[in-house]
Amino acid sequence: MSLPRSSGVLLHPTGLPGPFGVGDLGPAGFAWVETLARAGQGWWQVLPVGPTGYGDSPYQSPSTFAGNLNLLSPELLGRDGLASAADVAACELPASDQADYEVVIPAKRRLVRAAWDRFRAGGPATFQAEFRQFRSERANWLDEYALFAAVKDAHGQKPWWEWPAPLAAHDDHALRAAADELADQIDAHRFGQFLFFRQWAALREYARGRGVKIIGDLPIYVAHDSADVWANPGLFALDPTRTPTAVAGVPPDYFSTTGQLWGNPVYAWDAHRRTGFAWWVERMRAALTLFDLVRLDHFRGLEAYWAVPYGDPTAAGGRWEPGPGAELLAAVRDRLGEVPIIAEDLGFITPGVEVLRTGFGLPGMRILQFAFGGAVELRFRPHRFDRNTVAYTGTHDNDTTAGWAAKLTPEERADFVRYAPEAAADPVRTLIRLGWASVADLVLAPVQDFLGLRSEARFNTPGTLSGNWRWRASAGQLAAGAWVEFLREITTTYERGTS
Repeated sequence: MSLPRSSGVLLHPTGLPGPFGVGDLGPAGFAWVETLARAGQGWWQVLPVGPTGYGDSPYQSPSTFAGNLNLLSPELLGRDGLASAADVAACELPASDQADYEVVIPAKRRLVRAAWDRFRAGGPATFQAEFRQFRSERANWLDEYALFAAVKDAHGQKPWWEWPAPLAAHDDHALRAAADELADQIDAHRFGQFLFFRQWAALREYARGRGVKIIGDLPIYVAHDSADVWANPGLFALDPTRTPTAVAGVPPDYFSTTGQLWGNPVYAWDAHRRTGFAWWVERMRAALTLFDLVRLDHFRGLEAYWAVPYGDPTAAGGRWEPGPGAELLAAVRDRLGEVPIIAEDLGFITPGVEVLRTGFGLPGMRILQFAFGGAVELRFRPHRFDRNTVAYTGTHDNDTTAGWAAKLTPEERADFVRYAPEAAADPVRTLIRLGWASVADLVLAPVQDFLGLRSEARFNTPGTLSGNWRWRASAGQLAAGAWVEFLREITTTYERGTS
């Protein structure tokens, strides 16, 4: 896969400004696209946009196919006649630089319920036809997810393995009874998904019209408490009680001294092989309805994955197990053609991972912070990049570059300044400029770096369970100003612009 020489900015939609406690797909999203276009950017990168689970993490989703209803715009629902002024006002919260999920989640659920009631009472004819088409086109996952979500509601959000045994076992008779009993709630969940995908499609189409494409993120694993595992237990490494035999993580690395224990069940790869990797093909097909380019998270797990015995307190006691490698990627390519994928090849990378990535022509990732501070690796130095690379100052898992620079040891800072003397005066813009000047086909930086924000604006700290995924920008911060002019200048100077 060949990418044009280009650049972009990483900002998850929850980090957009707005009056509703969390960023959404409404006016602030369209304004953000305008800002990117004004800065000459061709790409907007987001994190996974599915429903969030434990700890509000977008990497612990109850569905690999569904959308995050927290991102619904009350204002757009009001414009469409699906929310009253009172419904919209009920979602408003005081301005804050932190998403307030404890309040947002129930508020957005009430908003969807109100929209469903209005729609059911006689919504516009165009919505009726669109909803019927949506239900038909997405039935392969929508019906199962809506049933899962409705049953979960009926059981106080308990994980599926704590439901009554027939439901937990996905018994056909129990499922039919639940579908009859919860028919209205199931339809409301279907309608919520319709609203999400409708708003997402409108924002994506607007971005395309302004020359901005969207990079999405596909987590390699799904949550144990998900519709995917509940409905397809044979595709995951579970024992007869449907408890995981092993869970996912990574060994100790530059993010964590004890590794990262993610807790997701690992795959029963032989079962996937017997289906021709059909579930994975559908995952990728679904991702391509949302994004123009897909970052495949933890790509190295396709070559070999770190399996941690279920119940271990850390990831340190895991072991490497062989992954499906080229078999999976070939199955996806055979069914979908050449899929635009970025291989997230961070962490412990072996020659086998490189052979897999380069064999399919996939660009890898390079993190500039790792060239000069922390667990330094020479492959992250800009002069070592090749063109088929996507470079970042840092990702959502890194500290902001200002926070990172403040924590450099004297030796690390001296090394950085020796490599780029201007770093002595301005380490943040120096690191950004190194990326934009490199030969990497694509370079991105989190918006926090352009804004010069310090560690308080960090989006996620791996290995921690609270305080993550909450940072939000203010409208004033994202408005066109000196940072936009700087971004446009380096984009033009290093020939990455869209105009």
